[in-house]
This record gives sequence, structure tokens and C-alpha cells, in this order.
Amino acid sequence: MQVPFIDLKTQYKAIKEDVDNAIHTVLDHGFFVNGPEVKQCEADLAQFTGSKHAVACASGTDALIMALMALNIGPGDEVITTPFSFVATAEAIVLVGATPVLVDIEPDSFNLNPELIEEAITDKTKAIMPVSLYGLLANLDTINAIANKHRLSVIEDAAQSFGAEWNELKSCASSTISCTSFFPAKPLGCFGDGGAVFTNDDQLQTTLMQIRDHGSESRYYHTRIGINGRLDTIQCAILSEKLKRYPWEMEQRDRVAKKYNQAFNELSEKGVAIPKVPENAKSVWAQYTLRVPNRDHFQAAMKEKGVPTAVHYPTTFDEQPAYKDLVRTVSATESKKAAKEVVSLPLFPDMQENVQDYVIKSIIEHF
Repeated sequence: MQVPFIDLKTQYKAIKEDVDNAIHTVLDHGFFVNGPEVKQCEADLAQFTGSKHAVACASGTDALIMALMALNIGPGDEVITTPFSFVATAEAIVLVGATPVLVDIEPDSFNLNPELIEEAITDKTKAIMPVSLYGLLANLDTINAIANKHRLSVIEDAAQSFGAEWNELKSCASSTISCTSFFPAKPLGCFGDGGAVFTNDDQLQTTLMQIRDHGSESRYYHTRIGINGRLDTIQCAILSEKLKRYPWEMEQRDRVAKKYNQAFNELSEKGVAIPKVPENAKSVWAQYTLRVPNRDHFQAAMKEKGVPTAVHYPTTFDEQPAYKDLVRTVSATESKKAAKEVVSLPLFPDMQENVQDYVIKSIIEHF
């Protein structure tokens, strides 16, 4: 059997008529940039998350850059973040001229360890940027409390956690600014690059909207430095349609993940660690990620069986050639260990039982 890592074609077929109609509506009216579907999409996204404002933008990376710019973070400033994430997290901080300060992760959640944050704070620190990795919301309860104590902003990198929850907190609605990605393979994805920034602050929303459109307050009147960060009308139309199915997709992702956990729980004696989600949390399972011994051998064996795997992420920021001299590392021991052990398995909402059974059987037989 050849197993797909993710199946976007089946997802599209399930909502093809609605998506096609939405796209053709845009094609017919011709407002391909800043069309009415953009405001509708932003309203839909804000309502779903519980955030007061959503500002659609061209990518998750642009979302992070816009958030940092809106908070006037730049040269000489420091932003505390994780060493263990997709490069866009550190990239955005460096691009605005600030310094990423790397603080280690919790070994179970793979998210920023709140207990290590305060030792990293200096008089240059302006914000904390936790990443809600693999679909699990970071511990924003504690992180927000630390930020409030030290008068810092919190920018949640929620590129993988749209729809996740922690206690009464929701991803994209529980920090100063939150940023997500709608890259096609994300839990909620469009048909290209896309992203959004969320905030409950009216002034920040106004600032973000200006930054998104070249820093313009009105046409040809530029009150700040900005970027071309708009999200195309067609992508917004697609997102609004896909959002209608998303609650069901979250349920299916959780179903698949729980079946994996049940099947692999007994592999702990073989050195395999399954992902843990606290009882007070709800993950959206952007990735289902194991820790395994001898990862290269495991991946090669799965490839022979037609089971694709992926590593998110094999290298910490302080070991990346372009970044090693641009970051300040406070702690990264757990991050480096995770980088050598993590491996993600196929997981998608339309995953058929026989396909998942084959993946499970292949892995259990291997170990």
C-alpha cells in the first residue's frame, strides 16, 4: 500500500461544489484584491476563534512580521522564543532587526517551557513568542502571567494550532497578538499561501491593516513602513468555505490521533514515546509526532512499506548556518534531543480506517 502523508484531494472533493461556486463568484465580480470575501473571511475567522479582530494576510510568515512591526519591535530589541520550530519563527524576528532569544522546550509538549522564561528576560526584551507546536496550544496561562509581570507583549505563533484550546483559552484569541498560517497542509489551509493575525486590541487592528497595505492610512498616504501582505480574495473565499467543514475535520483528526495513541502506547518499552495532550487541552493535531530511537532506520523501513514520514524539525535555530550568529541561546538541551528523535506520521481528517490500520501494523511490526 502507498499511504499519502496528507490527502488534500479527497478533502476538496467533499466540498468541491461550494468551493468552486465561491471561486467563480470572485471570478465573476473581478475584485481579486480586497474583494468583499476578504472582510467576510476575517469576520468568519474572528468568530471561530473568539478573537475580536482577524486581519487576513499573505502567509504565516507575513503574519509574524506584521505582528512584530505593529508592536514597534526592531533593532536592539529581544524576543524570547523556542529553538525548536519552523524557521519562520526566528526569521520574522531577524527580519525586523531584533534578536531571537532561545529558551528550551518542555519534553512532553515540545512547547516553550514557561519555567525557563524569566531567566532569559533582560532590559532589551520586548516580547515572548511561544509556538503552539504540532497543534497543541502553548501554556499561555503561565506565559501571559509572566509577560504581564514584566510588561511584555505575547505573540503566539499559532501556525499549527488554529482551533486548539487550553483550559478556557483558545489559540489565536489569548495573547496580545496571534499569528496563524493557512498553508495548504495546515489543519485549516487555503489553496496556496495564506495567513492571519488576530488581536483583541482595536488600535493594533488598525495598525496591522495599515502595515498589510504598504503602511497606508488611505490611498497613496503612508503613515508608517509596511509591506505588501494582503491575502487574495479567492483564497479568502476558499477559506470561508473550508471553515464550515473544519469542526468536523478537527473531530476526525482527534479520532485518528487517539487510535494511534492507543495502538502505540505499549511501544514505550521499545523506547517509543507517544504525544501527550493534557486533560485540560484540545489539540488540532497538525502533526502526529512520535519520539523514536534510531530514527533514520525507522524512516527507511517505513519507506519500504509505503508509509511516508516527516521530521518537524531536524535542526534547532542555533545550529542553522544563517542564524547561529544572530540568536542568543539561553537553553536548548531538550530541543536538540527532540530534533534527533521526532518523526511525524500520516494524519488527515479523511484518513480511512484500513489505511491507518496498515500504518499501525507496519510500525508495530517494525518495533
